Amino acid sequence: MFRRATVISGSLKGPDNAGKTVTLRQDVFPFGDGFTNVATATTDAKGDYTFTRRPARNTSYQAVANTGVSYPTAVSQAVLVKVRIRMSLRVSDATPRVGQLVRLRGRACPPHNGLGVRIQRKTATGAYRTVRRTKLRAGTTRCSIYNRRLRVYRDGTYRVTSDDADHARGFSPSRFLNTPR
Repeated sequence: MFRRATVISGSLKGPDNAGKTVTLRQDVFPFGDGFTNVATATTDAKGDYTFTRRPARNTSYQAVANTGVSYPTAVSQAVLVKVRIRMSLRVSDATPRVGQLVRLRGRACPPHNGLGVRIQRKTATGAYRTVRRTKLRAGTTRCSIYNRRLRVYRDGTYRVTSDDADHARGFSPSRFLNTPR
């Protein structure tokens, strides 16, 4: 989730791995422009290390350790951390009359002005189906906003979703609209 903590941890294998320096490197989307060093840690008595990061978008991480004379450098495989767009959903009325227009609004963080948002309704099988679309527009410097009216004819569970190449698909919490009859 956008700006939530991610823990990257590992362990150096073999003898005498306590107190070794491990460097964490990252390659932020768009990938391919190379890894840059972002943090260092020292291994504990068992050779374990841990890093905590708060990536803003999809990021590939790799650990590099200088282990000593016999194995000068150990490099881990790259690990991709996908960062979801953080979506919210508010409704103007959670108990609308049959046929009433309900306003759905919310935010998507980080900002992605112009990106499509899908408003989805849960089907009888438990899957979600898109019932309306809208676009994100400028909100604050930290988030984009959306706003859409929807005519509701029966009870239903709704959510919104959006994605982009630099972020994984984000989902809002579901909201149940109860249409009294």
